[in-house]
Amino acid sequence: MSKYKIVVGLTGSIACFKACAVISRLAREGCDVKTACTKSALQFIGPATLEGLTGKPAYSDMFEKRQNIEHVALASWLDIAVICPATANIINKMAAGVGDDCVSTLFLAHDFKKPCLVAPAMNRNMWRHPATVRSIETLRGWGVHVMPAAYGRQACGDEGEGRLPEPDAIHAEIMRLLKK
Repeated sequence: MSKYKIVVGLTGSIACFKACAVISRLAREGCDVKTACTKSALQFIGPATLEGLTGKPAYSDMFEKRQNIEHVALASWLDIAVICPATANIINKMAAGVGDDCVSTLFLAHDFKKPCLVAPAMNRNMWRHPATVRSIETLRGWGVHVMPAAYGRQACGDEGEGRLPEPDAIHAEIMRLLKK
């Protein structure tokens, strides 16, 4: 029996490679990890990689026949939901209650008695955009744990706040939330 049941939702960011490091570590530690991906996440990381890391197929198509109402089943199954990397797009959709992909519908089905962790990854201007700032405040008000964005060089060449935190920091936050 695995230690914890974790669903990692990946969204469209170059930082997906860091999410894979987190997923790999959790799986090596005996956690039962499943992944849900937006279509844009699959532009950065392939389903075969995620299946190789977890031993399970990645959930990416809301209409694929696996199990009836997969997002509800995943939300009921998990001990923690982790959105990593969380783009400005997904953060704003989550706060607005939009459910038009695998990750946002998983969030809408989330039971807030269980922790939800958001690890942001975006350009510094997206991080500071009033809509994103308001959405993060909304999510925190609902009890979602939003990690502070890291500072540094971004994929676009800018430097500033908005980078995905390092995998060790994300892993530590997941473990902290699970042990509460």
